[in-house]
Amino acid sequence: MTNFKKALFILSVSLPVLAISLPSQAAMTPHIKNALIDICKAAKSDSTIKLNYTTKSYRLKTKTVALKVMCNGEDLISFAESNGAYKTAEKLQNSIGNVTITDLAALSKVNVNF
Repeated sequence: MTNFKKALFILSVSLPVLAISLPSQAAMTPHIKNALIDICKAAKSDSTIKLNYTTKSYRLKTKTVALKVMCNGEDLISFAESNGAYKTAEKLQNSIGNVTITDLAALSKVNVNF
């Protein structure tokens, strides 16, 4: 095989991989960023009513929020507890039930710093 054929083969194999992986690294939209910040603020407020209203206004489930959202580098339940919001932390913990969270790789979590 000539060098040209090798380069063409490598390019033809790697191009589909790049096309699939590029959309997954899209930037966060302002709407999503505002939603995540509002959820973090609601969890920090220690008001379960405010947390319910915020999650419902963005059409999110409490269980999904509890498992996937990170605020300032902490998962949402730990973030609420570290800020003294024990009511919201308990509500979030109850929404996921008796599940232990083992974070092997935080690829599916979304982190927001505000």
